[in-house]
Amino acid sequence: MQFDPNNHVIKLCAEGMQLEGKGNMEAALHLFTKAWNESINDFEKFTSAHYVARHQKNITDKLQWDQRALEFALKATDENIQPHLPSLYLNIAKCYEDMEDTDSARRNYELALSFSNFLPADGYGKMINSGITNGLKRMDEIKK
Repeated sequence: MQFDPNNHVIKLCAEGMQLEGKGNMEAALHLFTKAWNESINDFEKFTSAHYVARHQKNITDKLQWDQRALEFALKATDENIQPHLPSLYLNIAKCYEDMEDTDSARRNYELALSFSNFLPADGYGKMINSGITNGLKRMDEIKK
């Protein structure tokens, strides 16, 4: 299952992203939440949960939504989900790091790294790889 531009949930998320770009975060969250509520399969649930996570006001809620997105991504049977796993683990790792749970943060940075071979060789892939590398470096500094 790729991002089908005709999929209702994907359309809602795309509209939400446009609203984010215009700075209308409240309306964006409304569309992402609507997408979550109308999701009917694991791929749609992963996608919408990922966007809902971005708008949480505290780390605990963000972590719960990121974990929810990962849960549905792992249940999705399509191999096209694999390039999204490094980013999902990176988001979770950063939440744990912000919560000062360095063991959980390190474990999730390492999981992100273990899936990094699925990242595309483009700007997005480089950005995610950089986030993973920098997170692991921070974990190494804390360990010293």
